[in-house]
Amino acid sequence: MDRCQVEQVRRFNRTVTKRMAQLDDREIARYRPLSEARLLYEIGPNGCEVRALRTRLGLDSDRISHLLRSLKADGMVELVAGGLDRRVRTARLTADGEAEFERLERVGLAMAESFLGQLNTRQQRRLVEAMADVERLLTSAMVDVREVDPVHPDARHCLRAYIAELNRRSTAGYDPTKGVPAEPASMRPPAGVFVVASLEAEPIGCGGVKYHDGQPSEIKRMWVAESVRGLGLGRRLLDRLEGEAVRHGATAARLETNGALTEAIALYRAAGYEEVEPFNDEPFADHWFEKPLRPKR
Repeated sequence: MDRCQVEQVRRFNRTVTKRMAQLDDREIARYRPLSEARLLYEIGPNGCEVRALRTRLGLDSDRISHLLRSLKADGMVELVAGGLDRRVRTARLTADGEAEFERLERVGLAMAESFLGQLNTRQQRRLVEAMADVERLLTSAMVDVREVDPVHPDARHCLRAYIAELNRRSTAGYDPTKGVPAEPASMRPPAGVFVVASLEAEPIGCGGVKYHDGQPSEIKRMWVAESVRGLGLGRRLLDRLEGEAVRHGATAARLETNGALTEAIALYRAAGYEEVEPFNDEPFADHWFEKPLRPKR
């Protein structure tokens, strides 16, 4: 890893921490500890399941329980058991908690304005644009891509969303039972592999590859949630699937797609795929692509 890049990240962290510390002394500390403020913000006006809070904040059960007890003792939150499953608990803000949430929101706005207040219009624009880039890149770095069984709940969630989007965007509609088969067994080792991308434990993308000995591997069911498009996740998933194909011995990858999926088509072309004659009879496809694969050094 480039040492200069690492040092730049450290300088950035120190600068932001120093600025936040100045604001913390002046604005936040007189309200409550930052850890409790973060938890109140995540609970929000609509409430949130405790297990989701653990995931979002990256805290273990003991730490979350400690923070919730503190907020409950202050009259800020209440814990409500779930409907059918009484083991599922939801944290909700009380009236005092909602008032505290609104107060923290006002503090947050004041902090944001203070970042911009000493800059001219051009500098403000540059800072906001740079912050947006940093947010996108840091969010992308938080995404976890892992291999799962195609019938895993996260895989099923992604595939349902994939099918729903195809039906929404295609005038002809999409019925996966009428196309080229991509059954779970065909994307499960040793026949293939299926991967899911997650952000804060929420599934946000997927893709599979089917191996064919002596023939190009097939990439199937590539999907990225609309909420995270623009983070480079599609390319990351595609690279992962191509890498799996190479490890299995494939020298080329194939895929087909519908003409309505313009973003996917642009991704495949940018990644080096070239349009070829149809290699299967997928009724939903308008474009067929192929790309030679080489082991990465």
